[in-house]
Amino acid sequence: MAPFLKRVSTSSSITRACSGLTSVGMTPLKRGGRFCNLSLQSAGPILRHLVEVSTLPKNLLREPASRGWPLVLLEEPVRCPEADDRQGTTDLTMLDVYDLLSFDNPDGGVWKQGFDISYQDNEWDNEPLQVFVVPHSHNDPGWLKTFDDYYRDQTQHILNNMVVKLHEDSRRKMIWSEISYFSKWWDNIDEQKRDAVRRLIESGQLEVATGGWVMPDEASTHYSALIDQLVEGHQWLERNLGVKPKTGWAVDPFGHTPTQAYLLRQAGLSNMLIQRVHYTVKKHFASQKTLEFFWRQNWDQDSSSDILCHMMPFYSYDVPHTCGPDPKICCQYDFKRLPGGRISCPWRIPPQAITDNNVQERAQTLLDQYRKKSKLFRTNVLLVPLGDDFRYTEAVEWDQQFDNYQKLFDYMNSHPELHVQAQFGTISDYFEALRKSTGMDPVGINVGQLALPVLSGDFFTYADRDDHYWSGYFTSRPFYKRLDRVLESHLRAAEVLYSLTLANIQKYGQPNDYPSVDNYKLLTEARRNLGLFQHHDAITGTGKDWVVVDYGTSECVEDICHLFTTTNICIRFFAFQPKDDVQPSQDALPRKIIFEVHEKPRLLVVYNPTEQARMSMVTVYVTTPKVRVLNALGHVVRAQVSAVWNDASHAAADVFQLSFVAQAAPLGLSVYQLMEGMEPRTEAAKYMFLQDGRQISVSELEHFRQFYQQDAAPVHIENPHLKLSISTATGLLEKMRLKEDDSEDLVKVEFVLYGTTSNKDKSGAYLFLPDKEVQPRKTMAKLPLQANFYPMTSMVYLQDSSGRLSLLTAQSLGAASLKSGQLEVIMDRRLNQDDNRGLGQGVLDNKITANSFRLLLEKRSSADETAPYSYPSILSHMSYMYLNHPLISMAVNQRSDNPSLTPYSPLSASFPCDMHLVNLRAIQSKVCLSPSEQAALILHRKGFDCGFSNRNTGLLCTTTRGKIHLEKLLTDLKVKSITPVSLSLMHTHNSDADPQEISLKPMEIRTYRLQLS
Repeated sequence: MAPFLKRVSTSSSITRACSGLTSVGMTPLKRGGRFCNLSLQSAGPILRHLVEVSTLPKNLLREPASRGWPLVLLEEPVRCPEADDRQGTTDLTMLDVYDLLSFDNPDGGVWKQGFDISYQDNEWDNEPLQVFVVPHSHNDPGWLKTFDDYYRDQTQHILNNMVVKLHEDSRRKMIWSEISYFSKWWDNIDEQKRDAVRRLIESGQLEVATGGWVMPDEASTHYSALIDQLVEGHQWLERNLGVKPKTGWAVDPFGHTPTQAYLLRQAGLSNMLIQRVHYTVKKHFASQKTLEFFWRQNWDQDSSSDILCHMMPFYSYDVPHTCGPDPKICCQYDFKRLPGGRISCPWRIPPQAITDNNVQERAQTLLDQYRKKSKLFRTNVLLVPLGDDFRYTEAVEWDQQFDNYQKLFDYMNSHPELHVQAQFGTISDYFEALRKSTGMDPVGINVGQLALPVLSGDFFTYADRDDHYWSGYFTSRPFYKRLDRVLESHLRAAEVLYSLTLANIQKYGQPNDYPSVDNYKLLTEARRNLGLFQHHDAITGTGKDWVVVDYGTSECVEDICHLFTTTNICIRFFAFQPKDDVQPSQDALPRKIIFEVHEKPRLLVVYNPTEQARMSMVTVYVTTPKVRVLNALGHVVRAQVSAVWNDASHAAADVFQLSFVAQAAPLGLSVYQLMEGMEPRTEAAKYMFLQDGRQISVSELEHFRQFYQQDAAPVHIENPHLKLSISTATGLLEKMRLKEDDSEDLVKVEFVLYGTTSNKDKSGAYLFLPDKEVQPRKTMAKLPLQANFYPMTSMVYLQDSSGRLSLLTAQSLGAASLKSGQLEVIMDRRLNQDDNRGLGQGVLDNKITANSFRLLLEKRSSADETAPYSYPSILSHMSYMYLNHPLISMAVNQRSDNPSLTPYSPLSASFPCDMHLVNLRAIQSKVCLSPSEQAALILHRKGFDCGFSNRNTGLLCTTTRGKIHLEKLLTDLKVKSITPVSLSLMHTHNSDADPQEISLKPMEIRTYRLQLS
C-alpha cells in the first residue's frame, strides 16, 4: 500500500499547459519555473465564494433550510501594497538554478555525487588556510526513542560530560542547539554546575546555536509555530543564561525554506548553516563556489532580510562526510570508531590513534582533505563539523576526539611550511573569521564590495541520492499534522485571552483570586509541548510508532486540557464559566459535548480569536430539536436543526445539531441564549435520499422532512449567489455556477492510489517512490513524479491571466500539479516497508483524520505578469484564517448565578485586512514561571495580489498602507508602553518614530514589547 490522494481538476475550461504548482507558507508564491500558472478560463466573471470540502454518506445529501449568505460590502477599497516593496533583486534564484541543471547523476569518483578536486601546493603560501573544527552532537527530541528516553539514556550524559571535558582544556569548544533538552538538564543540575556552564559560555568554549526549542522541520510547520518555538527557546536562554544566539544551525531538517531564514534574521541572528539540500544543487553550488551566500527574501528590496548562509557540500553531517570529499579517508578521523569500539568504518579502514610515529602522515592526509574541501569555497576560511547523532555520550569519546585532533592541530600549526592554522571552534567563530576575511561587517551585511552572492528561493524537494526524493513525509501521519494546527489555533487563542485578562486585572484590580501564575504555568507547558512537536522527526510523521503515541499523548491531549483550562478561566474573568469539545484520546477525533437545553435560557459564549470582526457558522449539539436562539439583546437569531448521524442510515434519537451564524467582534466574546421552545426562525433540515433502485430504511428522522430521488440526476445545493452540482454516484462536486452572469466551471474530484516501486528501494515514512510515472508539468519533466510534489503548508492555487482556483488547507500535506488544470493532494500514506533512512519500520498506524479544506475561485480584474512570484488575494488570506481559526463556542455552567450577558469587545474596530495578529503572548517575569506585566505583540503584514476584485466578498475590514495606531483601536485598555524589539525579544530597536503608530512593509513580521493598562 502507498499514498492515498485526492485529485481536483477543472475539466472543460483548461486551455493551455501547466507550468507548475503554487504552495504558500509565509513566503510569496513563485511564478513559472517549477511553480504553476494554469489556464482557468470562463465566459464571464469567475465566482469568488467558498466551498467547504467534506464527506457525506454516499446515499445522503442534506439540503440546507437556509439559502441566504450574509454579505457586507467593504466600506472603502482595499489598497495595493506599495509597488517599490513588492520585488527584490538577487544574483541567484532557485528557479533559474533548477532550469539550468540537468539532474543527471554521474559517478564523481570518491565524492560520488560531486567531482574530482585538485589544487596546487603553493596556493596557500600567501594566505594560510584557517580551519575551524566544530564539535557538535545532534540530539533529536524524539525519533527512535521518546524525548524522555533519549534524555535518560544519552542526552544528560552528553551535557554532564561537556561541563567536565571542556573545563579540562580551554582550547576545546562545543556547540549546542536544542533548548528543549538543555532546559530539562538545567532543571536537574545544581548551582555549582550551572555556574560552570556560564563560565564556559563567557569564555567562548560553549556556544548555543539557533537556540530554538527544537531544530524544527521546515516543510510541514506553519510559520507561527516556528516563531513560537523560537521565542520559547530564546526567552529561556535570556532568562537563565543571558545568551543571545548569533548563528543558526540546521543540519537535519529535510529541505530548507527561506521563511526560516527570514525568522532567524528578524530574531537578530546574522548567520546560518543548512545541510539537507538536493545533491545536484550542492554539486552545482560547489562548482560555482556559491555554497556561501546571502539568503534574501524574494520580495525584499533593501537587503534587510539578508542572512549569511553556509551550505554544507557533502552527503551528510556525520564525520565521514564533513572533513573533505573522500568519506573513506574522513571516516579514519572519526576517533569514536577506533578499533574495539561499538561502531566502525564501513569502508573497512579504521582510524588510528595519533602518535609521534604517525602524526606526520596522518596530519598531511587530513590536510589534503581540508585543502580539497576549501577549493569549493571563495575564502581560505574552512568549516569542518565534528559530530553526529547523540555523540559525546561517554567520557572516553571526548578524550578520543579531542586528544587526537589536538595532536593533529599541534603538528599542523607548528609546521609553517604547511600554511595552515587549525583549531577547535564554535560555529560563530567560523563565521566571524569568514566575515573578517572578506572585509564584511562582523554581524551585518554592510560591506564595501560584496564578496558573496545573493540568493533567493527555497531548497525543496530534497533528494539525498538517485531518485530518492523526500516528499513522502509531507503527508506521513496526517492525523497529527491536523491535530498540530488545531493546537496552534487553541494556543494562540489562549495566549491572547490570557494577555487581555492580565491587562484588565491590572487596570481594575479584580478579581483578587485570579490564578494568573497557575494559568501561566499551563500556558508555558502547552507552548513547550507544541514546540517539541515542531521537531523534524515529530510533525513530519517520521518517528517510531510508540514515539508518535508519546507525542500525541503528552503534546496533544494534555495541551488541549491545559489550553481549555486556561481559556475557560480567562473567560470566567469576564463572568462566564464555559466548557467545550473534548478529545477522548490522543488518536481519536474530537467529540462534541452535548448541551442540555431547557425552558430557562442556557448561555453560549462565542470567542472570536481573529483580529477581524466576523460572521461565521457555529454548531453545537443539543438535546431537543425545539430550540430558540437569542442574542445578548434578546433578538431571535435564525437557526437550523439537523440530525446527528450514528451511521449512514441511523440518526440519533436524543441528540441534534444546532447551527446558526454568530457575529463576533475582533478578539471579542459574544453571548447567545439557547432555550427550549417552538420558534419559526429555527428551521428543521430537509433530507434527500438517493435510492438508486434500492429500498432505503432510515430511523429516527420524524423531526425532519424527507424525500427520495430515484434517478441519477445531480443534486443541487445553492444560495442567491452560487449553485453547486453534486454527483449522486459519488457524492462529490461536479459543477459550479455563478448566478451573477450564469458562468459555469466544471470540477472533477477523484480518489486514486499510488503503489510503491518494484525496485529494491521503496517508499517509506520519508521517501515517496511510486509505482507509476505520470508526465509532470512541462518545465520539470526532467524530474521524476515524486520530485514534483511540494509541501502545502497553507494553500495551493492554479491560475492564468483571467482567474485563479485556490485550495486552502487546515493541515500540511504534500501536493502537486502533474497535469494541466489538475491538483493532487496526498491525503494519507500506508507503507508496509522501511525506506532505509534509519527509522527501521513502515507506517501502518493510520488514523481516521478530519482533514479540512476550502476551494476558492476568483476572477482576476488586473494582471501583473512581470513579477517572478505571486501572492494570495486578500480574500484567500481571510478565508484561510477563518478556516484555521474557527470561532470557539462554550456553554455557561448551568449552576452559574446571574451570568453576564454583556459582550466583550477589546477592540473598537477590526485590524486592517492585511495585518495579522500573529500573537499577543505574555512574557515571563524574573520570578520563575510567573508572568510579567508585559506581552509580546507580534504582527505580520501580509503581501497580497490586488488584481482580484474584493466587492461583495463579505470582508469586514479595509487596508491602511500597513499602519496601525494601536491605542485608537483599543476600547477600555490603554497603551502604557510599547517598544520595537527583535522577533524573539532578544534585542531592542531604537526608533525615532511615534511608538504608538506601527508601520509595517508588505510581508514584514515585527515584534513589540507591549504593556497595557
